[in-house]
Amino acid sequence: MIQPKELQQGKQLPLMEAFYTVQGEGFHTGKASFFLRIGGCDVGCSWCDVKESWNPNLHELTAVEEIVSKIDNAKVNTVVITGGEPLNYNLDLLCNLLKKKNLQIHLETSGTCDISGQFDWICLSPKKQHPPLKQFYKIADELKVIIQNEDDIAWAVENAKKVEKDCLLYLQPEWSRMDKIMQTIVDFVLDNPEWKVSLQTHKFMKIP
Repeated sequence: MIQPKELQQGKQLPLMEAFYTVQGEGFHTGKASFFLRIGGCDVGCSWCDVKESWNPNLHELTAVEEIVSKIDNAKVNTVVITGGEPLNYNLDLLCNLLKKKNLQIHLETSGTCDISGQFDWICLSPKKQHPPLKQFYKIADELKVIIQNEDDIAWAVENAKKVEKDCLLYLQPEWSRMDKIMQTIVDFVLDNPEWKVSLQTHKFMKIP
């Protein structure tokens, strides 16, 4: 489907939600962050906890200037751009406007689309059904692999071989399978201490 010109140029984006909360996952767990969730995803994980983000047509196209203005009243220096898959769209203008406010910009991506925008931190979360483009292994600051079953450990190891040496490595249990898979993750991390465990702490805290 041909995108409207404003969408192609990144002047408008299908914003699903914008909210101020505490980062719940990965290296920046516990950090106050403003989240921008962009609608639209071409990966479609069966265990995704925000399936309502998949269809971009469900989310109103919003001018990037309006999106950035939502952050003005938040006491925050970090913005997390997530989805869906935010790189389905041109993020150059969004990032430029955020940088003018001297904000740190974090990206959460599966790495399936070409990079656009400028980021201070990139969390790559690769999915087996739609592997990342090679470029993301060179620029990822953090590799976060969701573990649903034991086979996913091998997928994590395969991806870890491709990232740069200073990329941080995380295994995160899929929420609905946590009780069944946690011991497998713990045992693996104890045997491979270059890896760390990531938890969805925001769900324990019952916050967005």
